Amino acid sequence: MLAPATAVHALLYKRESRGAFGWIAVCIVTPLAGPLLYLFFGLNRTRNRAQNFSMPPLRSGERGEVVAHVHPLPEDLPATFTELARSGQALSRHALVGQNAVEPLFNGEQAYPAMLDAIEHARHHICLTTYIFDHDRTGHSFCTALAEAARRGVDVRVLIDGVGEWYSRPRASQRLRRAGIRTARFLPPRLVPPSLSINLRNHHKILVVDDRVAFTGGMNISDRHCVDSPGEAQATADVQFQLQGPVVGQLTLEFYRTWEFATGEAVDHQPDVDTKCGEAACRVLTDGPDEDLDRMTMLLAAAIASARDSIRIMTPYFLPPRELIGALQAAAVRGIDVQVVLPERSNLRYIDWATRNMLWELLFRGVRVNLQPAPFNHGKLFVVDDFYSLVGSANWDPRSLRLNFELQVEAYDESLARNLGEYIDRSAAAGRDLTLAEVDGRRFPVRLRDAACWLFTPYL
Repeated sequence: MLAPATAVHALLYKRESRGAFGWIAVCIVTPLAGPLLYLFFGLNRTRNRAQNFSMPPLRSGERGEVVAHVHPLPEDLPATFTELARSGQALSRHALVGQNAVEPLFNGEQAYPAMLDAIEHARHHICLTTYIFDHDRTGHSFCTALAEAARRGVDVRVLIDGVGEWYSRPRASQRLRRAGIRTARFLPPRLVPPSLSINLRNHHKILVVDDRVAFTGGMNISDRHCVDSPGEAQATADVQFQLQGPVVGQLTLEFYRTWEFATGEAVDHQPDVDTKCGEAACRVLTDGPDEDLDRMTMLLAAAIASARDSIRIMTPYFLPPRELIGALQAAAVRGIDVQVVLPERSNLRYIDWATRNMLWELLFRGVRVNLQPAPFNHGKLFVVDDFYSLVGSANWDPRSLRLNFELQVEAYDESLARNLGEYIDRSAAAGRDLTLAEVDGRRFPVRLRDAACWLFTPYL
């Protein structure tokens, strides 16, 4: 009786017909082992857990499509991007707000001094969340600056992911607490009550100071992002963004929303950001395995469909879902210049191998793929038609698009998009083009290895 019951469960709850059919076949062919295999590998425990860990709503109350009705789009938005902007309105709990300044900061050499300077000039509050906070020279600089701010009477709150903090010992959270800084961990692994999942991670990178200036992107706090430092074996290039203007308030709200989730402490803070600083129209969008599931995938699909001239993608890990593969193929077929820039060698070799197994689908349809040499580039950039940019913490892989809590910022601004486009082009020019002949010409053992890694794509 167990095998039929398991088969019915797969039929009702699997989202893809191929997955449902496969598990039903396993249960029929092996009625004893099939249900056990389904119990351990077939049930989506991540999704089930996420339903019990929904983020609290924003204090402002609006979310989703309600926001689209309450907040009109900026009047100076080009007509060609109106449909994409409306898609973002339906997927985000935030309005698209104009007159922001967005400045890219390349690598730790540019980003960390600007972030530390903002902390040193803080007067009221500092909100910092990061996935990794290493106990190294850079981590020491941030700990010292945050502790000094707390001694000045600044309300300092630091939120570190409960798994990410284990990348470095001793853990930064311990040192921060000893310095008197209010520090919390996001879903830390524990034995009692048991919570050992490595999924459901908080991948946000946010620093907000006094609702005046904010920083976000893909950069953690670590020496490895200082690529010019001699002897840095794990040098990792990346891009962080300094933001000023109304969008800073949206980042503040998202920090406090995540803080409430991690600590249970609701913070009654309404950002007061009236300063108009630039020309960019921006909006914050979150994605996660809770009620925000698949919002990033839908936004990326909408942006790809809106392209008229070019699409540039830079990401350290590239294992997109079928719907995005199809969208990129369709864009290339209709004459859009689609370019994907990846590292020649990332810090996760098994993802590189899995990626090589699926790239033929894009190359076959005319998508350009460029491989960058060392140092490993951790940048996460998406630029459409030299006007629309999407930046933040998310990679193009299942972990970011389905398992992690991610945060992105949309920016409608020609100057920023051209700046990022030129950076992507320079990175591509420093590397080499990957060809369909090279992918098809892999030796049999290499193809077998790559295909075996690709088989586990949903779990990478």
